[in-house]
Amino acid sequence: MTRTHLDQTLANSRVVVVAGSGGVGKTTLSAALAVRAAIGGRRVAVVTIDPAKRLADALGIAGQTAIGNEPVRIPLDDAHGELWALMLDTRSTFDALVDRYSPNADQAQRIRSNLFYKNISGALSGTQEYMAAEKLYDLNGDERFDLVIVDTPPTRQALDFLSAPARLRRFIDHPVYRIVIAPSSVGLRAVSAVSQPVLRAIAKVVGAQALDDALAFFRAFQGLDAGFRQRAHDVDRVLHEPSTAYIIVTSGQAEPVAEATYFVDALESANVAVSLVVANRLMPYFGGGDISLPAPLAGNLRELADERRAEESNLEVLRTARPDTPWIRVPLVPELVDERLDTFASLRLLGRALGDAD
Repeated sequence: MTRTHLDQTLANSRVVVVAGSGGVGKTTLSAALAVRAAIGGRRVAVVTIDPAKRLADALGIAGQTAIGNEPVRIPLDDAHGELWALMLDTRSTFDALVDRYSPNADQAQRIRSNLFYKNISGALSGTQEYMAAEKLYDLNGDERFDLVIVDTPPTRQALDFLSAPARLRRFIDHPVYRIVIAPSSVGLRAVSAVSQPVLRAIAKVVGAQALDDALAFFRAFQGLDAGFRQRAHDVDRVLHEPSTAYIIVTSGQAEPVAEATYFVDALESANVAVSLVVANRLMPYFGGGDISLPAPLAGNLRELADERRAEESNLEVLRTARPDTPWIRVPLVPELVDERLDTFASLRLLGRALGDAD
């Protein structure tokens, strides 16, 4: 039997990034890919950076096994490999980075106790995306795993995740940041000479204490920026390595297809190739309609057929634009959505459907 493109992707990649718009089944599909890869012999870590935190539900362990910022082993019968799972905790990941690059424990504590740091480490726009990339880098270097599958947030946030390392490097190299973290006497002179009017205006809006906390935070970062810059470079390299695969998930609806097209275009602009497109939860084919049915059922069948034709029309736009990109079509079937079924059994079915549809 010829190995499918999906199995080749799972076998040859170190990292698989699963992306797409909301509501297309990314988290469930990521879990199914992880189960399939683990059954096939790989030591898999599946991580979600989706703030909705649905991974435990998808794996069928919600309320049984706590999944947090560190990998947790998920029991999987008759698997030749291993399955691990984790959900990103932005604050814990940021704390670990501060501890790693601080020259001493006092400086690390000074940063972690700073009020500005406490606010940005879990809430500032962009922080979660960079910490997600950082966690991916950590897992990629963890010898326990030979495959990391990343379940990303919806498309636009996923792009923030991919661009986060470059944005961090630009921030660290910005002249204003260099002035602020300069040794106190130099920094204060520069701030007084160049930025005092601006700082006074900012203080009126956010308050003098908040501004002081921010300045103290950046000055406490003095000496850490070189480590953060190098780390951001290393993270960016992993995201662009040939061993990192990108799987785009869409449904047949117009909006998810448009989001998928947007994401594929954005990746190509960044010189990143898409390994696979999964058209998920598609309306099945119910036959040619030549079977005699009661009028209400015949009407329902016509509506389903119309929906299927609309999906095909939507998908054709993306297929035509990307004729060389491999595709997998996964129909919407009861066995994959029935909540009464064992979740792992459903994930195995979905994994099998992905392979069979390849």
